[in-house]
Amino acid sequence: MFMGEYNHTLDPKNRIIVPAKFREDLGETFIMSAGFDGCLYLTPKTNWDVFTQKLAALPFTAETRKLQRHFMRNSMECEPDKQGRILIPQNLKELAGLEKDVVMIGSITKIEIWSKEKLDESYDGESMDATAEKLFADNNLSF
Repeated sequence: MFMGEYNHTLDPKNRIIVPAKFREDLGETFIMSAGFDGCLYLTPKTNWDVFTQKLAALPFTAETRKLQRHFMRNSMECEPDKQGRILIPQNLKELAGLEKDVVMIGSITKIEIWSKEKLDESYDGESMDATAEKLFADNNLSF
């Protein structure tokens, strides 16, 4: 399970250090892909395989094809170098609006990579208490 928050800076070659704890759970190679809400995802290969199988099993509609193209064209296999760095390709850097300050967040089954500015903007002022209350009630959850 991925959890926690780590702040990093993109180096001049568009590389970022993946925290050691995250690297342990990601494995030797993993997948970087476009995410939702303006971030990127790092996903263990086993989780990625499950996701892509479900994506491939969706009905063959225009929406499905669009979603499949979105994920598959904006995904790549990653293997950290000896210093634990990965390269963020230009297309994914632009997609996520990554400039300098980057935040990596553990998100249960994956890691989200955010531009610090975008992450700060993503909180729309709604109380997390109100959001949790609604989701917990709608899904019979408790904490």
